[in-house]
Amino acid sequence: MKHLPKTRKQNLITRDLGDELLIYDELRHRAYCLNRTAAAVWKQCNGKRSIRQISVLLGNEITGDRSMPIDERLIWHAIKQFKRDQLLEEAIEIPQSMLAHVNGNPNRRQVIRALGLTAIVAVPLVSSIVAPRAVQASTCIASGGACISGPQCCPPRICNSNVCV
Repeated sequence: MKHLPKTRKQNLITRDLGDELLIYDELRHRAYCLNRTAAAVWKQCNGKRSIRQISVLLGNEITGDRSMPIDERLIWHAIKQFKRDQLLEEAIEIPQSMLAHVNGNPNRRQVIRALGLTAIVAVPLVSSIVAPRAVQASTCIASGGACISGPQCCPPRICNSNVCV
């Protein structure tokens, strides 16, 4: 079976931030920050490239040497995170043999140890946060309104005894 992963484009806002890529999912109201390696994998997952082709392209991009492809397990590790965060166009079945190098949900240290990575390649990392909707981020409670914490109150008000004062 030939795996041709394709990242979602619909309802996503992406911004390049130097070595990182910021993705905002408008449907789930979540933001994701991809490190350099995860961003490089993300950009290559167009539904036309195999995992092998992606590993060769990343080898060229990261090391500058096409004859030095990146270990395919590294690509699968990134794809597993994309799948977890629903950032793929279609769910892709990850071969057990590609994830068998660690048990369960590996942390970065386990992946580095299992793959024997050097400092030249960082383990793909996708960090996510819940992002408030714009209306939630801009709404504040006026003086006299019920509150739980200070940031809920409109400046310069503070939350005192569960009331904005």
